[in-house]
Amino acid sequence: MSVDEVTAIASSALFLVIKVAAPVLLVSLVVGLTISIFQTVTSIQEQTLTFVPKVISIFLALIILGNWMLSELSGFMVDLWSDFSRYVR
Repeated sequence: MSVDEVTAIASSALFLVIKVAAPVLLVSLVVGLTISIFQTVTSIQEQTLTFVPKVISIFLALIILGNWMLSELSGFMVDLWSDFSRYVR
């Protein structure tokens, strides 16, 4: 197994992590920004106000996107393990 193959596997794995994590992080970002704007407008400075909506929105995003996330990860693992005999040499 050459350095180029290892680099290609690591690169595709990192890209997959970014692709799978991005939707959940974007949901968290949008909800946090929306609540921060609401707190600024209403002058409410309660720190726990952002926690519950963010947790609920992330939970809903994982419910909605979980199937896609798992299929992407399992597809990557199937591709990786199907070429395992090539990597051992």
